[in-house]
Amino acid sequence: MKIIILGAGRVGQSVADSLVSERNDITVIDTDAARLRDLESRFDLRGVVGNGIEPAVLAEAGAEDTDLLIACAAQDETNLVCCKIAQLLFNIPKRIARVRTTGFEAHERLVGPEGFAVDRIICPEESLTRYIGKLIEYPEAMQVREFAGGRACLVSVRARVGAPMVGHSIGALRESAPELAMRMVAIYRRFPDEPDRFIACDGSTRIEPGDEVFVLAAHEHIANVLAALHRPASQQLQPVRRIMIAGGGRLGLRLARQLSQAGGRFHIKIIEDHADRCVELASALPPEVLVLQGDTTDEDLLGDEGIEEVDLFLALTDDDEDNIMSCLLAKRMGASRVLALINRRSYADLMHGTQIDIALSPAQAMLGELLAYVRQGDVQAVHSLRRGVAEALEIVARGDRKSSRVVGRKVSDLQLPRDVHIGLIVRGLPDAPETAGAAAADLREPEVIIPRSATVIESNDHVVFFLPNKRLVRDVEKLFRVSATFF
Repeated sequence: MKIIILGAGRVGQSVADSLVSERNDITVIDTDAARLRDLESRFDLRGVVGNGIEPAVLAEAGAEDTDLLIACAAQDETNLVCCKIAQLLFNIPKRIARVRTTGFEAHERLVGPEGFAVDRIICPEESLTRYIGKLIEYPEAMQVREFAGGRACLVSVRARVGAPMVGHSIGALRESAPELAMRMVAIYRRFPDEPDRFIACDGSTRIEPGDEVFVLAAHEHIANVLAALHRPASQQLQPVRRIMIAGGGRLGLRLARQLSQAGGRFHIKIIEDHADRCVELASALPPEVLVLQGDTTDEDLLGDEGIEEVDLFLALTDDDEDNIMSCLLAKRMGASRVLALINRRSYADLMHGTQIDIALSPAQAMLGELLAYVRQGDVQAVHSLRRGVAEALEIVARGDRKSSRVVGRKVSDLQLPRDVHIGLIVRGLPDAPETAGAAAADLREPEVIIPRSATVIESNDHVVFFLPNKRLVRDVEKLFRVSATFF
């Protein structure tokens, strides 16, 4: 696929890194020549210096025969205008824009063909807010990713001594709880002086304390799965109630506003360094949200505000170092759980799962929404995992036994690459909106199935895979591609 990326900032670089590794033809446009040279030296892509809203610059980037435009420059206006020019002058089929301003998606005429011609709006703050909300809902999880409209989830959790599932083999766990719709698809194990090592999961694999375990399960079973891997049976779950947010920027404001609408469930404090911004926050948020002016790394301030009673400390400033230091300080002073927003991937790799419970990369949080547009076939959801190395993929089986390599066939007969796991199947989901009305008469409750070797794939099944290496993606997509000339 030929792709133009407008903007070589943090998001643009992360998108380019992910897409180049999948053998796409990538061109990046940016006004900063030095930044483009750095990208060209690290990745197999082409850089074009210039303003992306100038037709001549887009033409130089190859817009005439481009399949996808991803506009993720710093300014919303630049991204929107670039998408419109791409439609009017170059007829680029798919156009995605990063837009931080709220309200555009609610007005279809603004983003439709007669407006700015954006096929999909991506908002980093919205993606992060939604994701952090899931981590608050499941406080034991390190990652939570949804599939099939939220009916199934992929979670990662750190196995702890004394938890019921820890110390047992996966085969033994299946026998002890056959009714539990879950499958362990990967384990990443720590070894001295080396990165976490991928451990393929089979019946003989034993879960050890300290393992980061990836589990696919039906939504209703997630809480039980997390508990069985993370805490002793005698220990009760402590839900998140007291939340402290360090940083009152766009993300901090959006998250505090969302949490304050939960009917008094959360006690929220925001620490912001700038006095003018504190006034803005106080006027934009309900009175029960306490806004404090101060330094997020001030030990006295954290102590005075009862950091030892905080269930979740969220460092969401624009400064990676401040986020890391404030989280380390909060954890040392007694905060139950800490999350740091870290833009630099190398920093996130170092911090994730250490004294900092969760190191969250903004680009990785929204990357899946972009990848779903790049995938071939009927891909419904994509989630980038392990800092972009691994991936979870939801794809729909289409066609029949004559036109498909998977429909009507047993799981054991599928020619899947080694290490690719079919985690689960969601069956009975309504089809696309335009055909949902016709299918209403045959409506059935969707079912989450943990596939066995004898399970037969049916048409319209939503199949969720775990791929430890992204190089395997194309093989899975090819397998699910419908072809009239298969035989």
